[in-house]
Amino acid sequence: MILSPQDAELFFKLHRALMFFVNQRLQAVPDRPADPDEFSLLSPETLLKVRDAFLQHTDLIQSFIEENPARLSDEELAIVGSWQHRVHGKFYIFREMQKYMVFLSTAKPTVAYGVLALWQPFEELIGPYLPIMTETVLLPFKDMIVYDGLMTSYNISFGGGVRRMLNESYKEAKARHGIVTTLPMSDQPRVVPGPKTRRVRRAPSKEETGEVLRTIIDMIDMFCKEHLNEEYAMLCRKLAEKLARKRPTPLLRGSPQSWASGIVRAIGWVNFLHDKSQTPHLRLSDIDAGFGISASSGAAKLAAIRKMLRIHPFDAEWTLPSRMDDNLLIWIVEVNGFAVDIRHAPRQLQEVAFSKGLIPYIPGDRTQK
Repeated sequence: MILSPQDAELFFKLHRALMFFVNQRLQAVPDRPADPDEFSLLSPETLLKVRDAFLQHTDLIQSFIEENPARLSDEELAIVGSWQHRVHGKFYIFREMQKYMVFLSTAKPTVAYGVLALWQPFEELIGPYLPIMTETVLLPFKDMIVYDGLMTSYNISFGGGVRRMLNESYKEAKARHGIVTTLPMSDQPRVVPGPKTRRVRRAPSKEETGEVLRTIIDMIDMFCKEHLNEEYAMLCRKLAEKLARKRPTPLLRGSPQSWASGIVRAIGWVNFLHDKSQTPHLRLSDIDAGFGISASSGAAKLAAIRKMLRIHPFDAEWTLPSRMDDNLLIWIVEVNGFAVDIRHAPRQLQEVAFSKGLIPYIPGDRTQK
């Protein structure tokens, strides 16, 4: 029911950076801390003042993303951007489940949220006796819901009548939307499944896959022609074709625009396209804008592609040919237990490394431009 240590550390890093930015803009705390780390040392009462000021000026989220004063990555900015879907209010902390704590909204109609604690279990925060009324802000975080680390609890005892009312509200909330575990929640009511029937899934035809692939490649070619170059377009087409050959192909799940953006993102990520010292260079979020999708959708497709194909920075398969000579990781080969830059080794060793697929070509044989 709590985040992993890595996720908790990431959440506090992002939330601290945003609240520090908010305080700089609104001056909710007169003696302003010098940096986010110093800001995090303020008392909970002072942090609440900043949080409450933020709730009156939530447009500052977009300002934070555009200015990016903390120099966050595109994936981190996408998480902060998702906080526009926050839910603020009073809740009944109602029931402890295996994966989360159930928060019931006090506003009608009642909604049941599955919420994870940050680094300290809810039992340590509020005690073992439920229900408890609290006021806090629920935030989306990756595919989960967390609270913002600031919680005001009310010392109220609930009798049998209130508990029965909460039980009924909980049942009604589950019937409407189930337990909501991601934000924003769907506006559509929960569909109660009927009797299960076995359905045989039809495998997509080659024509369907080919049509989607051509659409994605056309989008990529147009984008690369306008913003990048043919070298990027070549690798992006290669990556799109590799995804199309997977069985089942993931390209049929999701919009062609999101896959096109994710593919260009992936090639750009490997080759550090965001580095301003390079030509061309682009922010990864600008790629999403070019395809007309949100930064969070583009980041999700990039993460999916990296996971499916195990792509990593400096990946030899996806490095631009013009950057191949500068990619040191491609040329470091272990010889007799020692790491050697094969470019400076005898040609005989280079030929052996090439025959084993350890290097993309023999350096001396490449045509110099």
